Amino acid sequence: MKNLVKYLFVFVMLVFVLTACNGGASYKALIITGQNNHNWKSSSPILKEVLLQTGIFSAEIAKSPEKGGDMNSFNPDFSKYNVIIIDYNGESWSEKTKAAFVEYVKNGGGVVSYHAGDNSFPDWKEYNEMIGLGGWGGRSQKDGPYVYYKGDKMVIDTAAGSGGAHGKRHEFEIKARNVEHPITKGLPQRWVHGTDELYAKLRGPGKNMEIIATAFSDTAKGGTGRDEPILMVVNYGKGRIFHTTLGHPDKEGGPALQCVGFITTFQRGAEWAASGKVTQKIPYDFPTAAGSSYRLDYKELTLEDDLNKISQYDITKSTKYFTDLQSRIRKESKTADDFAKFEKAMVKVLENKSASEDGKKLLLRELSWMGSDISVSAIKELAKNPNLKDEAEFALARLSSSK
Repeated sequence: MKNLVKYLFVFVMLVFVLTACNGGASYKALIITGQNNHNWKSSSPILKEVLLQTGIFSAEIAKSPEKGGDMNSFNPDFSKYNVIIIDYNGESWSEKTKAAFVEYVKNGGGVVSYHAGDNSFPDWKEYNEMIGLGGWGGRSQKDGPYVYYKGDKMVIDTAAGSGGAHGKRHEFEIKARNVEHPITKGLPQRWVHGTDELYAKLRGPGKNMEIIATAFSDTAKGGTGRDEPILMVVNYGKGRIFHTTLGHPDKEGGPALQCVGFITTFQRGAEWAASGKVTQKIPYDFPTAAGSSYRLDYKELTLEDDLNKISQYDITKSTKYFTDLQSRIRKESKTADDFAKFEKAMVKVLENKSASEDGKKLLLRELSWMGSDISVSAIKELAKNPNLKDEAEFALARLSSSK
């Protein structure tokens, strides 16, 4: 019995130590980068931060040698990780490293092909089967058909031609083709993605692949005039691959990476690739068909963030944070106590003498429908201000009529 207790104690302590070393995260991710025709020095740290924000990932970055370097020295231990993120488009890996990667995926390892990851390794048969479709790098009909949608029908097009193209960067609408897949389940069927490159004319083997979202490639923007694959999932052996064409990185990251649609689908896709399931909740600021949604610092805004920005508002420039606040109130308020929490926080801004009048006008508008006695005193005080008198009296009148 003493030995059993001793072994149980050692086991529990070992689990505790391993959990602590992994920061409590459920999955380990490795971001492969170091060469790319895109700005990997910008994108890879952002991808790492976005994964860490989920609370379920730990993440590391592995950099290959620079172009012309000794690629034999690049030999990550893939087996240590649940998912490998490909932010790489450069020289071929060594045969040893490629063989290890194939073995990793066949045995159940997860992969995320991010943006130009599908430009990589045009001559590596197994890799192209993993990502399903690719572009550039001399890809042509020899590498497989074009795959796209015309209306609700998927088209397998064996026409001759080069693989890979995109028009001018712009915002575009994404359409979920499978709303029951774990990655897209619960998301709007249509949403507007932030300014990005819309990859088109992708071609490849397309084996064991499902297109779960597309976007219309508008000829007015230099596109193909057809619905191109944007999000894909592929099975390879026991492994799962999530392929996203989204996320073109600028020097400082930029709007494609700041888009909540990109951030959310990347996070959910990485979890699915690692585990086959998605446990993350849909964020309140996920975009809709009515418009895009951005996180300027790549993380979900807090109530404090919203109110700090609103207190400095110039209505002529932006109402982004007010829109975020409205969405938060509507999604998170189920009881009177929930509404009271928001109301008390908004009253603090109304009472802040340094807060902008534009910001206070917005909050008065919101309090006019959801306020209570909690805010009446502060609103009455603002009614003494000629610049806020109309909005304050309107709010008071509506509050009085609702009693």
